[in-house]
Amino acid sequence: MIVFNEMKEIINKIDESLYSYLHLKGKYQQKIYEAIKYSLFTGGKRLRPILAIKTFELFKENTQAVIPFACAIEMIHTYSLIHDDLPAMDDDKIRRGNPTNHIVFGEALAILAGDGLLNLAFETMLKDTIKSAKDFEDYKTRVRIMEIISNCSGVEGMIGGQVVDLLAHDENMDEDKLNFMYSAKTSALFEASVLTGSILGGADEVELEIMHKFAKNIGLAYQIKDDFLDVNEDEAINKYTFLSFNDNGKAVNKLDKLTNDALNELDKLKNRDTEFLRELTIYLLNRKK
Repeated sequence: MIVFNEMKEIINKIDESLYSYLHLKGKYQQKIYEAIKYSLFTGGKRLRPILAIKTFELFKENTQAVIPFACAIEMIHTYSLIHDDLPAMDDDKIRRGNPTNHIVFGEALAILAGDGLLNLAFETMLKDTIKSAKDFEDYKTRVRIMEIISNCSGVEGMIGGQVVDLLAHDENMDEDKLNFMYSAKTSALFEASVLTGSILGGADEVELEIMHKFAKNIGLAYQIKDDFLDVNEDEAINKYTFLSFNDNGKAVNKLDKLTNDALNELDKLKNRDTEFLRELTIYLLNRKK
């Protein structure tokens, strides 16, 4: 499959860029960089930056312009995982087969590492914009992308979804709230990634709407697939998931529909090479972890 051959190459490019943003930084505060690198480079599929880069490639060939934004999204995703794992949140001790950040570095430094990654994400995008924007229109395009990323990762997006998740057992949880939680907590960063690649690549408004719908579908499908993969753990901690409100058959049908809807959106893109994104969509449906 094309997706497996290309993913490793893209991941290497992303990791090299992430290292470059952290290389030779820190003097007396070196410990926080150690904590940041621990979570940033301990596994991870790099799905969000991959989506940003491969979406960009639908419209332009040279991916250098999208790399800083793709890396920034991965920084934001990683910060959210560090904070989600904290005792005050999900209280997880293992992440990607390794002790979570606060177990290794303590809660205080883990909080600061997450804060540092969020700030570094916007610093990375801003520095690249100041350095690389060709003209005023290019500045506006980059600022538009930063606004989208900020919104998708903020109170109306990822943070808002985490709030609903956190309060799930304190308030009456229902399927409408669950759908909001999934759209905000998980799907939003998928949307930010795809919109980043589309806008920076020069997609027109019709193409942008198609790609936005594609991203929403794969983001929700990704979360429901996670529900299947984590069903035993979720039941053990009485966590609300799609399977809390739907039987397995309905959940499978929903997952298949979201996947097919995503593929159908890609079919609407004429004269664009969508093969990688199609294979990635199917891979996400069939993944085992």
